[in-house]
This record gives sequence, C-alpha cells and structure tokens, in this order.
Amino acid sequence: MSLKYALIGCGRISPNHIAAALENKLDIVAICDVFPEKMEETISRFNLPSSTTQYTNYHELLEIEKPDLVAICTESGNHGQIALDCINAGCNLIIEKPIALSLEEADAIIQKAKEKNVKVSACHQNRFNKSIQKIREAIETDRFGRLLHGTAHIRWNRGEDYYKQAPWRGTWEHDGGALMNQCIHNIDLLRWMMGDEIVEVIGMMDNLNHPFIEAEDLGLALVKFTNGSYGVIEGTTNIYPKNLEETLYIFGEKGTVKAGGKSVNIIEEWHFADNLDTPEEVKETYHENPPNVYGFGHIPLYADVIEAVHQDRQPYVTAEDGRRALELVLAIYQSAAEGKSVKLPMEKCSTLDFKGRFS
Repeated sequence: MSLKYALIGCGRISPNHIAAALENKLDIVAICDVFPEKMEETISRFNLPSSTTQYTNYHELLEIEKPDLVAICTESGNHGQIALDCINAGCNLIIEKPIALSLEEADAIIQKAKEKNVKVSACHQNRFNKSIQKIREAIETDRFGRLLHGTAHIRWNRGEDYYKQAPWRGTWEHDGGALMNQCIHNIDLLRWMMGDEIVEVIGMMDNLNHPFIEAEDLGLALVKFTNGSYGVIEGTTNIYPKNLEETLYIFGEKGTVKAGGKSVNIIEEWHFADNLDTPEEVKETYHENPPNVYGFGHIPLYADVIEAVHQDRQPYVTAEDGRRALELVLAIYQSAAEGKSVKLPMEKCSTLDFKGRFS
C-alpha cells in the first residue's frame, strides 16, 4: 500500500526529495512552504497533480492530511521543532541534514520517536552511493585489518550569491558554517567507517573569506576513535574558483581506499592484501557520475525508509546516526572555541553557543 507523503520546505534540496518520492511511488498528498511561489514552482516542475494541496502552515498540513511519511527540508534551525511536531502527529520522517542544530533537540527526536513508534531517518544519502556501499562491505568483512586512519576532505566553493538566495545560510541560529552545512555528509561517512565511537576531538576553524556570514568557512579537525584509529577532517567553502573535490580515504594495515568525485561517488584507489578483486574492475563497477553534489542517494534512501515503515524495522540511516554526525561537528566547534580538545560523548551543545564567534 502506498504511503501518504508530504514535503515541508520547497527550497534548494527539495527537488531531490520529490523526485525520490515519485520514483518510489509515494502518494504525494501535500507540500508546504511559507512562500507560495516555491510550492507553485515545485508542482509545475514535477507536473504534480492539481489535487496536491498546498499549505503555508505545516501544523494545518499535519492536522488535515495526516501523512504517513513527511520529509523536512526547511532551514536547518527549524528541523528539530518541526520533527517533534510531526512525530507527535504520528508521522514517520526523513529529515534533511543536519537532524537538528542542538544535541538536546536530536535527543528529544530520538526519544519521542521511540515513544510514538515512528521511523526517523537522517538524510545522509551518500551512504547509499555504490562506492560507499562497496567500501562499507570491505569494512564489515574486515578486509582492512586494523584501521589506522581516515581522512575527509571537502574542498568546495560557495560565493556571496549562494548566501543571498537564503538569508538563513551561514547564521548560527539556522545553519552553522561550512562544516555543518556542506561537510556534514562526509563527516558522517568518516565517523561511520572508522567505528562510530570517538574518544576526543581537536578542532580549529575560522572565517577567512566570507565576511557576510556569521559562521566558519574553514574547519580543520583531528579525531581519536575508541578503536585506536584516527581521523582528519578538512572542510572549506573557500576554494577558487569552483568546487574542487570531496574525498574520503580509509587506511588500514591491509588496505587503502580512496573515494572521490563530486560526492564521493567514484572509487579512485582500491588496494587490499587479500587480492579478492581487481582494482580496475572495482573502479569501473562502482562508479557513478551524478549531475551535482547531491548524488543519487535520495532514491535508495527513500526506498529503505518505506520498507522500514512496512516491515516495522529501523531505517538503514537512523536518527542516532544523524545525532552522531551532528555531535562531531559540534565537538569541532566547541574545541575551536575553547582552544582545547573535547571529550566525547557530549550531552549538551548547540550552534547558538557560538553566536558572535567571528564578529
């Protein structure tokens, strides 16, 4: 049976969600945005039926439509509260990254979803990349042996026009900077691949080239994982003149892998001591060429969440996964602000704690 689906927020990322909803044959009953013209644009772009109801108030949407599955694609600062309201209304959720901007809100989402028995997936769609799935398989079958270190590099460009399109971007209240907005996908992958559990984080960050935003345009961090391995994070939106690369390296005692391309969708290095496969074949088979940095992951993520609802199981990417990615970014922020390493786990922290950091 097709699930009743609604989208809240018709901004830059929303087309990927609508396309995934259509591909997975969801019954799109309603869309919501505070700007009616954005909803009109969405309906016309995707040739949605005229029966698709438009709302400027999501509370009304939840009350009248009672959707089974809701995607939240608003500005990041509103994710937490909208998610809690949706869960209270009994909706399953796909929440665009980051899941929230405070650990307290992320914890409230996790707790409330358990109470209401609804499924919540954080939209870290790059986990579904063919390249990433192949690397994950190598991790799970212990082909790397002992993990030594991994690195995540996000070398992108965002100019003033990007921030003018949506004034919430780059603010501490509704976004954060490069690490929280642009880099969190790769930060999520690094943490996931290297064992998830972290001992401590050392971070530095700055706003070097974006005086028109409040938050960072450069973030650097060292991560010590509980299993004894290490992580290096480099994230920036300062690269001239356009996006350069997003790469993920994993180094183990018996294996070396590099994923690159627009959204870590290409395997560029593949070397294992076990010689179970041919590097050239792996590179060819697990290669995707998406039209933009958002990749192809939304469609399989949606398919998984729909199946999770029908089978009453947890989604492949959970709310807890979303919290872990958020926690690592906030740990970098806190370390940079305090000038010392931060121990994990963290219980409380919010982007609002860093308001005025670069003013």
